[in-house]
Amino acid sequence: MYQDRDFRERPSPVNVGDEIDVKIEAVGEKGDGIAKKEGFVLFVPNTKEGQEVKIRVTKVLTKVGFAEVIGESEGASQQEPSTGNPEASPVSPQKPAAEEPEEQKVEDTEDFGEEEKKE
Repeated sequence: MYQDRDFRERPSPVNVGDEIDVKIEAVGEKGDGIAKKEGFVLFVPNTKEGQEVKIRVTKVLTKVGFAEVIGESEGASQQEPSTGNPEASPVSPQKPAAEEPEEQKVEDTEDFGEEEKKE
């Protein structure tokens, strides 16, 4: 009856706490970087298009996830030698999500409700 049912029942390719290397493919309307893991969209604040970063998944919803930068992608560090100075690094660890205003967190996730129906 529902042809896209398999898509909704498919488990996410990431879990909360996973640490993965990604490339930021685009920037969303609210300024967050957008990365994908096996087609699953991950929003990563404080990143720019083209950056290769290591992220930690902080929240997983049905269709999207949220993550924070924890460092440079291992692939990026092989291309450019590190100076050993964290301040010289183009990517620094981000502030914990707990420091964001509560209203912002709710607003960000409201756009991606678990069961949103369009007619």
